[in-house]
Amino acid sequence: MSLKGKVAVVTGSTSGIGLAIARAYAEQGANLVINGLGDAAAIEAERAKIESDFGVKALYSDANMLSHVEIEGMVKLAETELGSCDILVNNAGIQYVAPVEEFPIEKWDQIIAINLSAAFYATRAAVPGMKARKWGRIINTASAHALVASPFKSAYVAAKHGIAGLTKTVALETATFGITCNAICPGYVWTPLVEKQIPDQAKARGISEEQVKRDVLLAAQPTKEFVTVEEVAALALWLTSDGARSITGTMQQIDGGWVAE
Repeated sequence: MSLKGKVAVVTGSTSGIGLAIARAYAEQGANLVINGLGDAAAIEAERAKIESDFGVKALYSDANMLSHVEIEGMVKLAETELGSCDILVNNAGIQYVAPVEEFPIEKWDQIIAINLSAAFYATRAAVPGMKARKWGRIINTASAHALVASPFKSAYVAAKHGIAGLTKTVALETATFGITCNAICPGYVWTPLVEKQIPDQAKARGISEEQVKRDVLLAAQPTKEFVTVEEVAALALWLTSDGARSITGTMQQIDGGWVAE
């Protein structure tokens, strides 16, 4: 497939899943706006590498996912500097784990804002241009937790269930405009963030790092294997293709069989 002439905005794309998706789009010729947190020099290196590896234009937006004004500005940046926002991937997200009666209110507010409201703000800003061009692809990074729950993750599960509802509603509203809206629902994905947690988990639980992987992180995944960022990116790429133009309002599971149980 070719995405030459298309512009993609990918939030939370300075590392992990978001960066893999951004690079997959760039490989097919899309110009990009990447966004996320991290060391400024490392982000600039990734941005420049996308341009040099694939011969596309890549811009960086430092839009704060807590600010609807900055999120709208990020979409505007794509439209004014690159010509459009054809593909929107709402990928930014955070996590916090605690029993519901102990869950900090500020953490609840932050998770709902970044994992759910930010996707609404970006979608709201991008849809008018997509409707005018009669083409658009909106992909929300949800989670297996958009479909099932786990203890101690009340805010995250609530936000991801909310993403499922937002995805379906936007799909219905845009169905006659050549726009699709789908959610990707990964299980545990092998990212630097996950990898860094394993030694601490092993120490805290008094078990080996392999036991942490198998018995803690992968307990819910029948394959007992992590999903890779490349697999998620391949699914996101396919959802932008003409072959997926009739697929909208769906939850695309990529979870090693987690939700099948």
